[in-house]
This record gives sequence, structure tokens and C-alpha cells, in this order.
Amino acid sequence: MLANYLIGLREGLEAALVVSILVAYLVRTDRRALLRQVWFGVGIAVGVSIGLGAILTLGPQGLSFEAQEAIGGALSIVAVGLITWMIFWMGRTARHLKGHLENALENAIAVGKGAVIAMALLAVGREGLETALFLWAGITAAGSTWVPIVGATLGIATAVGLGFLMYKGAVKVNLRVFFQWTGVFLILVAGGVLAYGVHDLQEAGLLPGLNTLAFDISSAVPAGSVHGTLLKGIFNISPQTTVLEAVAWVAYVVPVMWLFVRMAFRSGPPRPQPAAASSRDLAAAGA
Repeated sequence: MLANYLIGLREGLEAALVVSILVAYLVRTDRRALLRQVWFGVGIAVGVSIGLGAILTLGPQGLSFEAQEAIGGALSIVAVGLITWMIFWMGRTARHLKGHLENALENAIAVGKGAVIAMALLAVGREGLETALFLWAGITAAGSTWVPIVGATLGIATAVGLGFLMYKGAVKVNLRVFFQWTGVFLILVAGGVLAYGVHDLQEAGLLPGLNTLAFDISSAVPAGSVHGTLLKGIFNISPQTTVLEAVAWVAYVVPVMWLFVRMAFRSGPPRPQPAAASSRDLAAAGA
């Protein structure tokens, strides 16, 4: 539940920030008449995201077990790719997000109302589609129960509330720190989703090594125990992990975590170097 809550919170807060920036810009520039187009685009984006979630949930039903596992494994790997791209994209552009969105909105206004709708749809829809796919993969990996769904819903609701309060100026959030630490957490979660996707492909017969285990701690960490549920629910790590799952987890988490920490936690831009001395200064020093 905690993992899906944080996924919903982070992804929802990104979408809420996008909406609040667009709305605030229109209000500040006295273009309130275009708010309807922005909200229309946002509504379409939300509807498309919900539709994708429904398709992912209901679509594979009726297929053979192997086909369901193949689809689930492939989509889990796609979800990991999208969430990884999103983590790094937000880490690089978070400080410039406001200016980027305002410039894009200004360009859309110059084209017409339809372009404003399309701009809002694309800006929010990207976040929504990523959220739907990654939450689906996380919920599937954790087990199809109502608990992960409740966690994700609470996370999104919290993000909407925070976005509204930030827009009103009632609360301030250090977004740089927020995206830093949630990025670290999501990389660990994504590693578990990737391992789960590999396991699905093994069960579908598309990858070998289903019965070759790297470790089996099911006796020490039973699947139904509290710590077993937390391990599976938060990090999607199975007590019985195959060699290929373990290799995929390490091959993803170690380099991605290193690159992200190196990018997101750097102290800041390098200090400017002192200017080179001019020939006049050197001559004066020699004198």
C-alpha cells in the first residue's frame, strides 16, 4: 500500500503542478476565458488515463495463462522504462518546469483554442498514462487486492489537495527534495516491477530459468507474514527469486541509482573560475 501511495502521490503531484501552473498563468495574464479549454483538456487526459487502466485490467481476461503472463511481463518492462525516463526528466527539468509550460501555453494561445486544449491534454495526459501503467504494474506485482488500489487512490487524493494548497499559497513544498527522495524510492520499486515482469515472461515460457532460484527465503519470510507482505507490497521482491530476476534487479537498480543520485543530489553548478590575468596585470606584477 505504501509503495502505491507514494507512486500516486508523486505522479499526482506532478499532474497537479502542471495544472496549477497553466491555470495560474492564465489568471495572471488576464485570460480567464481560456480556463475552460484547459480544464477540458485536463478532463480528456483523466478520462484517457482511466480508460487505459480499465483496458489493462480487463483486456487480458479470457486469454490463456501463458498469454496473460506474456502481456503482463511485457507491459511491466514498458512501465519500468517509462517511469525511469520520467524520474530523470523531472530531475533535470523540475527547476525549469514553470517557464517551459508557460512558453508552451503562450505558443498554443497564439494558434487558437484547439491548440490550448491539445497542449493541456498532452501535458497532463503524459503524467496520467505513466501513472496508469506504472500503478497497474505495481498493483499486479503486489497482488490483485483492494489494498494497493486504496493506497494509490489516497496518494492521488493527497496530491490533488497539496496542489490546490500550493496554488493558493497556503503551503510550500521543497519540490527539489521531494523529487530527489521519491525518485530514489521509485527506482527501488521499479527494480521490483522489472523483476516481476521477468518472472512473468519466465512463466510464459519466453525466458528460461523459472526453476533456477538465486535464493529462497520463504521459510524465514513467509508470503502471508507481515514482513513478507511489506517486502512484496513495497519493493515487489519475492521470497523465491530466480537467478534471472536477481540479475535483472541488480543490472537495473545499481547503474540507474548511481546515475540518478549523481544527477539529482549534486551540490549545484561549479564555482566560476577566476579570470585569467591580463598581460598588463602580469607586467605590473613583474615590475
